[in-house]
Order: sequence, then structure tokens, then C-alpha cells
Amino acid sequence: MGSTSAHNEGVGRRNLIKRSAALGLLTIPTMSFLSACATGGGGTDKETKAPGGEKSEKNPLGVKQGAPLEAFIFKGGLGDQYAKDAEADYKATYGAEIKHTGTQQVGPKLTPRFAGGNPPDVIDNSGADHLNMNQLSTQGQLQDLTVLLDAASMDDPAKKVRDTIHPSTIEKGKHGDKFDVLYYAFTIYGTWYSQKLLDDKGWAYPKSLDEMVKLCGEIKKAGIAPWTYPGKYPYYVHFNLFAQIAKIGGMEKWIAIDNLEPNAWTSNDAVKEVIEHYEELAAKKYFLEGSQGLTHIQSQTAWNKGKAVFLPNGSWVENESAPTTPKDFGMAVGPLFDGTGDKMPHGTLRGEPSEPYIVASKGKNPAGGMELLRIMLSKKHAQNFATKVKSLTCVMDATEGMSLSPGLASASKVFGEAGDNLISLQLQEWYPALTDEKIGGLTGQLLTGELKAADWIKKTQAEADKVAKDDSVTKFKRTA
Repeated sequence: MGSTSAHNEGVGRRNLIKRSAALGLLTIPTMSFLSACATGGGGTDKETKAPGGEKSEKNPLGVKQGAPLEAFIFKGGLGDQYAKDAEADYKATYGAEIKHTGTQQVGPKLTPRFAGGNPPDVIDNSGADHLNMNQLSTQGQLQDLTVLLDAASMDDPAKKVRDTIHPSTIEKGKHGDKFDVLYYAFTIYGTWYSQKLLDDKGWAYPKSLDEMVKLCGEIKKAGIAPWTYPGKYPYYVHFNLFAQIAKIGGMEKWIAIDNLEPNAWTSNDAVKEVIEHYEELAAKKYFLEGSQGLTHIQSQTAWNKGKAVFLPNGSWVENESAPTTPKDFGMAVGPLFDGTGDKMPHGTLRGEPSEPYIVASKGKNPAGGMELLRIMLSKKHAQNFATKVKSLTCVMDATEGMSLSPGLASASKVFGEAGDNLISLQLQEWYPALTDEKIGGLTGQLLTGELKAADWIKKTQAEADKVAKDDSVTKFKRTA
């Protein structure tokens, strides 16, 4: 995931997400503690006018026949075969050679190419080493994708692309008024578990923070660790922790955090309640021993092996952990827990568009880059994505009638039950160095018992204040 704009209105946007029980729920997280910054490129919005082809009903974007296309695809938990499949259709239609690169080092490989003015045409900008999209957009390096939204969809020429995808995808992909990032998927974040394990032990998924603490005591007595997490990347814990604060304290107070307002952390009672909950879990040793040294893959493997019951993660986890998941595991995800005097009801969930695709405005074939995305947004390729990676895309109703894998079926169920009580956060998107490096380090210390809740809150506020005062960091603002 990458950056978003002031137009991403969390509470207002929840109203856009009502008809989506069957919507796509998976992607890779923004592992951005090493996110690369593009340099050079100037501060202009002028886009290179690459030679185009004749526009027609079947070629609404004016792709030039035979013009080569270069695609750079993040090859993480989703792999890159789904993109290759779409590229094959592009090649067949336009008789064009396609250069495909699947990599986990998108930023390091592409930063010098953006700086040198020779970027690839289309990029899946995900993973630990992703490009800084705030900066690229500011520099005018990202193609305005509004023309893609207004193009005829592959399946029904009478429908525009914008009418086939979830509205929140459009809202999230804006920098200011410019839509220049297409989030291809939709992620549900939450507490993941094995339904079989809970059933076998006679345990029920907790409804509240208090119930969770009580159940953790029972789990520990049974000789199993209640929780594990990727301590090498402690910001995974934030997928739950941040959303839990928003559920209890309300979106208005979370928006103050997103907007880096003074005392937004220290004056929010929900922050105190949630961080003290994590402090208690650490004090009672409810985390799998050694979790602080685990990668995301290692923590998922330990969880798959039944060494721990709960795991904070996103809905990409089913595909990513598939090699070690037992067939009868019954992967499932639960909603956020209730606290004290919550502003949002039980069943509230964090869910938002994800897996960012961008087209380089200064690439050799931006029209071709957008056409590849138009192909990917067809029902054929949305269903292929679901089949290949146990996930769905932002294309609405594309997988009706398909049988869903256990984790995805569970995510779809809680998503439907949440209705419009969905939480969307921006802090981790807008200021990844703050959340993933600075606050992530503090969270790592909190979970090992090295840091008390009061100190975590105080230090987190101090780190947020530093970013707020740093003129070199582009600021974004949300109003709702």
C-alpha cells in the first residue's frame, strides 16, 4: 500500500462500502520501514506524451499496436502469475512484446530509473522496499488514471471502468484531486485463528478485550501460547492495535492522530485502554516465546503448527502461509474487540483497498500500462486472481458463484456483518517511517515488557510531533 489523499474520508467512505460482502479481501501490507524515495524528476505535472494509437470502441485508451510494454510486479505472497496471465491477453491483442520483472525490491530497482527518466510503464508498488508514491505524485511522475476510470469496461462497453469497481478504491487512490493509484485488491485486517483449534478446545472467539485476557489465561494453561507476531516487523501488530483505538475512541479522535494534531495520542482515553491491554498481555507472558525475533513467515508458520492461537495480520495471510497450513486448519478472522464505552459497535472491522498499481507518466507506453490495468479489471482476470491467490479484487460481484477458500470465506463473512462499520486508517499510509520504524520500535519494546504503556504513549506522541514539525515531510489532511 502507499499514500493517499485528503480526499480519503474514513467515516464518509464507510458509507460507500455497503454492497460488498463478496468483495476482494486480500493484499500485501505496506512494509515500508525501508521505503525508497524517488529523486529527481522535478516538480512538474507535465506528462510525457508517448505516441498513441487510434482510439476505438475496443481500444478506448488508444494503445499503439505493437508498442512494447514493461511491467514491474511485486512478487510477494501473491506471486506474479496473475499479472503474467493478464499480460498474455495484452500481447495477444496488441501484438506487443512485454518485458516482465517479478521482484521484491521495487524501490531499489526503480528509484534510479525514475530519477533517470526511464521508468517502466506499469508497476505493482508493494512490499518492504516500495517506492514513495507521495513523492512520485508530487513530482508529476504518476499518470493520471482518470482516463482509465472513464474508459469502457472490458465486460460491458456500456459501463465505464469506474462503475465496475468499488467506490472506496477511487477515493483511496487520490493525491489531492488527482486519481493516480489503482488499489487492485481489498484487505481485511484482524485477529486470525484456526477455527478447528478453537472448536477442538471448546473455546469461543472473544467479544471484548476483557474476554480476550480471560481466554488467554485458559490457553496458556493448556500449554499453548495465546499470541504470536512478527517481532522483526512489529508494525504488523498495528494492523489491529491502531484500529482497536479507532473503534473504542471513535473516528473523530483517530482522524486527529492521522492529522498529526498535538496531544492526539496523549488525550485519547482509548489509546490508554488499548496500550494497557497490550502491556497486560506482555506482563502475563501471553506471547509465544521468541516472537520478537520472528519474521512474518516464521510467525505464520508457528501459528500454522498450533504453537500459538492468535495472529495479527491481513487477508493476504491465507495465500502467503499456504505452504505450511494444515488442510483442516479452518483459517478464520474475527472482528475488533469491544472495550469501554466504545464509539463503534461490536462487529466493527478494519477493511480498506490495497495493493497499489501505478503507471509512470514518463514511461514509454502509459496508454499500454493503463490498458493492462483495464484487462486486469475484467471479470475474467478478477476471477483468475481469486483462483490463483485465494483472493478477490476491487471488481464488484466478480466472484459470484465461486467457492471461496476458508480464510477468504471467513473474511467475507465478517466483512458483510460489519456493514458500514468499517475502519480505514491513513497514518500507516501517509507516514510509514513514523509508524513502521519509530512507533514500531516502541511497540516491539511494549510487547517484550521493556516499555510501559504510559511511556509508549508519551514517546509515540513525541515521535508524531517531530513529524508534524518536519517541513521535509509532505503532510496530508483528512476531514472525516
